[in-house]
Amino acid sequence: MLAIFPKLPKQFPFLPPLFSSQRAPTRRRLLPLRLLMASPTAGDAPLAAPAPAADAADAAPAAAAAVPDPDAEFGFQRPELGKEKLAGTVGYHERHVFLCYKGPEVWPSHLEAAESDRLPRLLAAAIKARKPNLKKTTKLTICEGEDGTESSNGDLLIFPDMIRYKGLTHFDVDNFVEEVLVKDTEWLPGSPEAISGSYVFVCCHGSRDKRCGVCGPALIKRFKEEISGLGLDGQVAVSACSHVGGHKYAGNVIIFRSDDKGEVTGHWYGYVVPDDVPVLLHKHIGQGEIVDHLWRGQMGLSEEQQKQALELRNMTNGAKKSLEETGTDGASCNPAAAGGCCQGNGGFTCCQTDLPKEKQDKSVAAEQNQKGSQQENDKESSTGSKKGHTKTCPMPTWFETWERADTYAALAVVAAAASVFVAFRIYKNLN
Repeated sequence: MLAIFPKLPKQFPFLPPLFSSQRAPTRRRLLPLRLLMASPTAGDAPLAAPAPAADAADAAPAAAAAVPDPDAEFGFQRPELGKEKLAGTVGYHERHVFLCYKGPEVWPSHLEAAESDRLPRLLAAAIKARKPNLKKTTKLTICEGEDGTESSNGDLLIFPDMIRYKGLTHFDVDNFVEEVLVKDTEWLPGSPEAISGSYVFVCCHGSRDKRCGVCGPALIKRFKEEISGLGLDGQVAVSACSHVGGHKYAGNVIIFRSDDKGEVTGHWYGYVVPDDVPVLLHKHIGQGEIVDHLWRGQMGLSEEQQKQALELRNMTNGAKKSLEETGTDGASCNPAAAGGCCQGNGGFTCCQTDLPKEKQDKSVAAEQNQKGSQQENDKESSTGSKKGHTKTCPMPTWFETWERADTYAALAVVAAAASVFVAFRIYKNLN
């Protein structure tokens, strides 16, 4: 045994410390060795080959599909667009003040309360503090401003007054509110000047709501393109504005325009898409007609009054459309005004009478017994002649519409009168 196992020392000597070049192999260094040890032998099954890397051209569309489309989520393709009724969604206000201040790309979420933006914050606080003393209910909105332009930082636009004040600073806020909004006079340091034309404001406050941030700039671009194409530069001004209320109705548009009487009204539109821009320019600004299916309300009306105004316009427009479809007007339905002539439309006639149905049937029978020339006119009307075809409607005579019941009623009246007369004569004779 001793020959096989030589005598060992009583204490094993400690190995000297290894230098960095002599350190024991780490886990990373042992990994190739383990892979070699795990390599298949002749009797082992082959390892599965690693999957090839995806082609870059195929990976690009997949990566693009993973990125959400802002237009589909927040823009004009979002699912809730156009789902709610718009009329009656504008809060009551009689005056709208726009403060020109920087641009939407730097506006914070709550611009009127931001510590870093002193002018909007102080103006909003002053209006709120003097609210009980204001001559008119006033709404404040921030619009885009740029120094050196027509709308420089600190300028103010007031509607429906159609006045511009220049160069408001935070030192002048209290004086401006007192003179203009409380006393309803002019603030002379602001060099007041009258403005004219139409003004369009589009909510682009993306830091407040992403829907306005996506829809607003696209509408601004389309408005400017259409205005330039129609040669309306200098007549129609368009500007981005801050939160106006109702983000879910984006795109939100406010239009100020003088009507035929010279009165300025501010109309609000919601769910506006770029294809609606030419319609708003043509109908509202060009012709002064409200686009009802986009209309949210207007300045000077309460929510309930806005709903009633829309219902009234729908009734009026429905009556006009009905007259256009039948090809009639007020005079054509009046035999006296139209010389006894009524208009027919494919068998439909606007000739009206106050006679009962039974009497109308008799008068129709009498009409059918007229002369041959009149029967030809009746045939043309009954076979669906073109709109506006006229025929002579014979006026029924009293004996054609006289009935037996009318005879009995007349006899009863005569008999009653005779009885009263006889009774009166007897009474006189007795006296």
